[in-house]
Amino acid sequence: MPDPIIPSYEGDFVFAEDRRFQLFSGGKLQPVRLRYAIYGKLNERRDNVILVCHALTGSARVGDWWPQLFGDVFNLERDCIVGINIIGSCYGSTGPRDINPETGEVFGADFPLVTVRDWTRSQALLLDHLKIDKLRAVIGGSIGGMQAIQWAIDFPERVERCIGVGAAPLTAMGLALNHLQRLAIRTDKHWHDGRYEDDLAPKEGLALARAIAMISYKSAELLTERFTRKPNRNGENPLRSLNERYDVAGYLDYQGQGFTRRFDASSYLMITKAMDNFDPALGYPSEEAALARIRARVLLIGISSDWLFPAVEVKALSRRMRDSKVDAEYAEIESSHGHDGFLAEPQKLASLLNAILRS
Repeated sequence: MPDPIIPSYEGDFVFAEDRRFQLFSGGKLQPVRLRYAIYGKLNERRDNVILVCHALTGSARVGDWWPQLFGDVFNLERDCIVGINIIGSCYGSTGPRDINPETGEVFGADFPLVTVRDWTRSQALLLDHLKIDKLRAVIGGSIGGMQAIQWAIDFPERVERCIGVGAAPLTAMGLALNHLQRLAIRTDKHWHDGRYEDDLAPKEGLALARAIAMISYKSAELLTERFTRKPNRNGENPLRSLNERYDVAGYLDYQGQGFTRRFDASSYLMITKAMDNFDPALGYPSEEAALARIRARVLLIGISSDWLFPAVEVKALSRRMRDSKVDAEYAEIESSHGHDGFLAEPQKLASLLNAILRS
């Protein structure tokens, strides 16, 4: 096992203590806490920062979920890597399991809706606190890629390079899958509008939501290759009874059950809703007007077998950027891992990332 990649600094940034943080939905938060991690060191000019944005269930600790990119793409002798946990998550930032100061109870379902724009604006405040004015690059996959794109739109003067992997506005299929995942959680008998005890959390609903998500993260090719129609590997026989499973069903159940030990159901609801609502045009007269704000060099990367964020949608977004006079390129990696390709096979990204980062 390789040595774990440990941040050089990890801590909390708290803001909006005197004045509430206005969210795009109309909601407000006071105060707001962001958990962040730094790898490497700022140089004297403070211009060697790469902001790496995490996906749905990631955290500020980039080295925990993208370790393969350290050393080659993220060279800590040269680069300063910053990871920031998004508002609404359960990994250190303000989220629905926090206490609502107005009621003295857990926020639960009363936690205000957050958007990708709220995330980028809060991240900009943290970078202001760290006296980081400009970013060499903003990089992310999935929801992290949405953040990278939003950064380039909202803060054009601060971003030199924008790299989004498997990221674009969701199609109707993606919206449908997220709806079913949230429904699975809300119909769990332990949901209670998000005001549940840790030992009585809606784990069955969250496990089912994760199982649905896992199907969308993988490809039909990969599932066929791994499982075919084999009975579950623990000896079950699907021909014998209603409850005995095929191997793919056992895999999905295992993934769902394991997920409930490391993630919170309320955060899952909030983040998938923000994922639904991502739209470059949000808050701007049109998508064209929003994209025309971008000054960064942009690289959008599609994944060949991704059906949650189809490569054709990612490519179309890059084309619309070019139509808006943005210096945007499109690249595609071949992977049978579906949407999860950017995490399962990060080595396939390395040459693409290095090409734009070292240019």
